Amino acid sequence: MLQLAAGLLLLIGGAELLVRAAVRLAASLKVRPVIIGLSVVAFGSSAPQMAVSLQAAFTGAPDISVGSVFGSNIFNILVTLGLCALIIPLRVSRQLVRLDIPLMIGASVLVFLLCLNEELGRLEGLLLLIALLVYLGLLRRQSRQHGRTYLSTDHLPAGGPLPWARSALMMVPGLAMLIFGGHLVLDAATEVALDFGLSDRIIGLTIVAVSTSLPELFTSLIAALRGERDIAVGNVIGSNLFNLLGVLGVTAVIAPTPLSISPNALDFDLPVMLGVAALCLPMFYSGYRITRAEGLVLLGLYTAYGLHVVTFTTGMPLAARLEHLMLFYILPLLALFVLLSTWRAWRRQH
Repeated sequence: MLQLAAGLLLLIGGAELLVRAAVRLAASLKVRPVIIGLSVVAFGSSAPQMAVSLQAAFTGAPDISVGSVFGSNIFNILVTLGLCALIIPLRVSRQLVRLDIPLMIGASVLVFLLCLNEELGRLEGLLLLIALLVYLGLLRRQSRQHGRTYLSTDHLPAGGPLPWARSALMMVPGLAMLIFGGHLVLDAATEVALDFGLSDRIIGLTIVAVSTSLPELFTSLIAALRGERDIAVGNVIGSNLFNLLGVLGVTAVIAPTPLSISPNALDFDLPVMLGVAALCLPMFYSGYRITRAEGLVLLGLYTAYGLHVVTFTTGMPLAARLEHLMLFYILPLLALFVLLSTWRAWRRQH
């Protein structure tokens, strides 16, 4: 319990430092905060995911290595954005809707297609890393096109803008606290999961995925509470892109053997991840914001997903009923809700 409490405190403190430094860095570089959220903040908060995936690959646990990425992406969208929207409705940048979210959906489709042969080898890893480099190039181009800041002068210290190098150095302690705090929570949670005899796939999808997503969760929550909603949303989208292209790409290239993809992951986990990514586009397009009602919908979807994973794995009779309920009631109603919201948003804008 002490280890868990210490990890959570480090996550909160690290997230606060990181968001403060990110805001100053955006002001120093004269770029929009969403660019910093998509790049520096997102990649830094995803560092625990990279460390865990590499460690799992080298210790012969590919289900944890791959499953934690899929589970983390699902958690980031449904829980992180859901909780943030519940606290304060989130404003969504038009850049996210026009560029970054379609790229996240495209990356999800790419990973799904590469996993169809039930493994990720070095060639597939190289392809993912090339896609990551292309995305970073697009981000750099975006930052050059928007060479002005949308921040007030209240974010800057007296005496003029803070130099970008000093702002970047200020992010290091926050990132270090996030990474170390995430590892403390991960170790504590994994010990509990092993005591209950859970499989590698379930540990990867749930315990490891949630633990490695805590830096993103706390960073986005702190950003939302401070009113930096661009960073809150950009952090999630950027982290998901980095997980798919960077974490899986590096792990597949460095791992001694190709990463195996279980049939259950192909039949359920990957389609869910792809569906959650695709849900972002119409939901974010409807008014370019995420309302509290939509936040509740996202949290409800993760609750249903978590229940299905647990009941299916443990062989409970509830699994079949829950799957029937999701397929024939929840998902059709959700699709209708999204379509109506998108249509109303399109009518307002045209």
